[in-house]
Amino acid sequence: MSRSLKVSHGKMTIAIHWSFALVVFGMLGLGVYMVELTYYDDWYKSAPHIHKGIGFILAVLLTIRIFWRVAKGAPEAVPEVKVWEAKAAQVVHIVLYLIPLILIISGFLISTADGRSIDIFNWFEIPAVLPASKGMEDTAGLIHQWLAYSLGTIAVFHALAALKHHFVNKDQTLIRMLNP
Repeated sequence: MSRSLKVSHGKMTIAIHWSFALVVFGMLGLGVYMVELTYYDDWYKSAPHIHKGIGFILAVLLTIRIFWRVAKGAPEAVPEVKVWEAKAAQVVHIVLYLIPLILIISGFLISTADGRSIDIFNWFEIPAVLPASKGMEDTAGLIHQWLAYSLGTIAVFHALAALKHHFVNKDQTLIRMLNP
């Protein structure tokens, strides 16, 4: 019995991938911007409110992304890809799921360290699950900050690797994430 290889991504996978990428880079930019704000800046309260709301949307998108990946699986590597490159890609993809998950959790812990719930765009609130904890905001904040920078760096290298496959290797790795 011959087995058919899954060689391309579907429309839903592509849409989730690019939506997630745009939201992550937008959140990174907003995060860098908002930590520099002072109490007297107009965006001092608005930026964190937006960041938390988009963080919730990112959590939903990540959940969909994980379930979709488990349900649909990943396509086989293109034949031109070396074994070590395929293994490295698997590790990077796991990291690209794991870091956002920890970022979302640490962001939640920052926002609820004082025991208060998180207001999501004035639509609803997500309650704190842990009691107020002195020092949790600072610890979670450091984790959040370093993981955000790490995610941005890894995502840039991920994009550079895709460009390398397209322009140097001239294989279909990038094309199949652009065209189902």
